[in-house]
Amino acid sequence: MLVVTCLALGTVVAAMASLNVALPGLARDTHASQTDLSWIIDAYSLVFASLLLPASALGDRFGRRKALLAGLAVFGGGSAAAVFTTSPSVLIGLRGVLGVGAALVMPATLSTITSTFPSAQRARAVSVWAAVAGASALLGVLATGALLEQWSWRSVFWLNVVLAAVTLVGTLRCVPESADAGQPRLDAAGALLSVAGLVAVVYSVIEAPTRGWSDPATLGGLGLGLVVLAGFVLFELRRQHPLLDPRLFRNRHFAAGSLSITLQFFVFFGFIFVTMQYLQLVRADSALVAATSMIPMALAMMPTSRLTPRLVTRFGYRAPWTLGLAAVAAAMGVLAQVDAASSYRLIAAGLFLLGAGMGLAMTPATTAITDALPRSLQSVGSAVNDLSRELGGALGIAVLGSMLSASYRSHLHLAHVPQPVAQAARSSLAAAHAIGGPVAEQARGAFTDGMHTALLGAAAAAALAAVAVATLMRAPRQSSQPADRELVAQANI
Repeated sequence: MLVVTCLALGTVVAAMASLNVALPGLARDTHASQTDLSWIIDAYSLVFASLLLPASALGDRFGRRKALLAGLAVFGGGSAAAVFTTSPSVLIGLRGVLGVGAALVMPATLSTITSTFPSAQRARAVSVWAAVAGASALLGVLATGALLEQWSWRSVFWLNVVLAAVTLVGTLRCVPESADAGQPRLDAAGALLSVAGLVAVVYSVIEAPTRGWSDPATLGGLGLGLVVLAGFVLFELRRQHPLLDPRLFRNRHFAAGSLSITLQFFVFFGFIFVTMQYLQLVRADSALVAATSMIPMALAMMPTSRLTPRLVTRFGYRAPWTLGLAAVAAAMGVLAQVDAASSYRLIAAGLFLLGAGMGLAMTPATTAITDALPRSLQSVGSAVNDLSRELGGALGIAVLGSMLSASYRSHLHLAHVPQPVAQAARSSLAAAHAIGGPVAEQARGAFTDGMHTALLGAAAAAALAAVAVATLMRAPRQSSQPADRELVAQANI
């Protein structure tokens, strides 16, 4: 059962990052613009994040095995349909369908483990789940790089189909049904408000480079989204059984953990979206070389994650957690200095620092969320942890992708080029790369300028997280010893 649930988890988590490696080929084959590419990646993350809370409630109420089976069927079916599409718009829609399936799968995996494993084995099983959740994005990038050495971007979706089918069979054979009796009625109105608000905000951010940040549609969409999200908070405060109780964020440790995870994955997934295009289209690396270039990050993250519980035991949460976020900000600052002629040593140094920072910050942030809540609300803590991760990823791709796109267009001056050629080059770096010659050379420089802007934005987000955590965690923690013992136990496992 643990193998099957972790395979299901890895399948949907890897899909967030894996398609980034295929963006250059996908852009050439489908003629997708830079904005289209942002939507192709972010449609999955946005739907995934928006539906996590209601999907978790549905699984708890009607059965987690049913949720797993339904989610895997939707995910596999959407992936199979994506193999045969040639339209960016259709692909965006199908990525949203995959997000629906993923939202059903992810919370059901952890809830199945925690509800069926005996207490003596539960901590070990959850630590395995957490390791798979952390490593799957990088494994997805490496697997996609290997596939693209022989086949096109469509092979990424074929891999999804195969994994979904295998996991579906495994779920039927190995996973028992589980549900929580007496679950309250689903807060459908709260779910609709949260989805509408998030979609309005992310849509406006992604479309801003095309329409303009001062365009009435952009400002109106952002304003509408924020008003709807504010309405969601007010609505949830009055509900007896809210989808997400905003009062939970009065707990400083819960708020710090949620904000930290959101901004960490804002940086991480936005960075992956930008960097995979840089490595393949600016440095001219192959898909496999671009994917394996990420290995220094994993080499730093794994030992640092193992060391973090011991650091927390000695120094408390605040010091290693804040240091980790500061390291992430510094890593983005280092990587923002990279250009077309930079040595890989500079890239590797930034990646190593990024991995070390993520390793230091992730464990305290996750533990702060779960340890801040009583046992009766642990499922809520798990859902908020997942939501923070996916929402951060969706916003990171949207915001940093928009910063990249806007800067790329503003730095690409093609006054002496025929208008149709200039328009194609401005749509994406992949299109300019296909044109070749001076146009491609200038486009690579413009893209590098845009990447610098985006990565400096990521550095600012990580620095903001470090300041927020240092401030929120300043108060003495009364119940830190049990959490510290749990961290040490996880390290030993």
